[in-house]
Amino acid sequence: MCWASQFSCLWSGISGSTKSTNPILAFSKRDPLSHPFEHLKPAIQKKYFIFLLIMTILIMVIMNVIGLPLINPNAQSGIVSFELAFSPARTQGIISSWSPDSQLRAAFIQGLDFLFPLVYSATLGLGCLMTANILSTRGKPLTGLGVPLAWGLVLAAICDYIENIALVAILFGKVQSPFPEIAGVCAVIKFTILIIAICYILYGLVIRMLSRTARRAAT
Repeated sequence: MCWASQFSCLWSGISGSTKSTNPILAFSKRDPLSHPFEHLKPAIQKKYFIFLLIMTILIMVIMNVIGLPLINPNAQSGIVSFELAFSPARTQGIISSWSPDSQLRAAFIQGLDFLFPLVYSATLGLGCLMTANILSTRGKPLTGLGVPLAWGLVLAAICDYIENIALVAILFGKVQSPFPEIAGVCAVIKFTILIIAICYILYGLVIRMLSRTARRAAT
């Protein structure tokens, strides 16, 4: 099934689950902090989480393979070093250390990275909401963190797009302030939110596994 049809079905699931005979009344009763993915049934959430997770991992693998030649003593983390350079001098040093082929690879990664934020933010956002549900049904702490984190991932995606625009400008010759600084700040915000979201999802996964183990032991 193609990506477009999957996302179309995802939107249909959201809109279909929020239909009401009185749209104005339904909107007025809606929690302003509620996330659109909350209105999906758990089974649908799981289905699209698996699909989006596969897409996230696939894009990550492609970007990492393409970015291997970008790793050198001046850019020990490859494209991530470029994102976190923070200064024109450091940025120029990284670009100068790359061959023309490597610079083309960096540009291609930035192009692919205009799709990636949509995918990973939806994946982790669903994961956070599913984790919140797992914690809620088991009476565990941090249940209320799921929805804010899901919205935080929207912010992470926005920061990623701003970062990408700044990096593309740099690759086109604008190796000057404020582009490296903008890219660096946005990258820090993005990575911070992503790390917190991933830790939260892993926490929920551990709780779920422990609960299953406890139930099996009880039987």
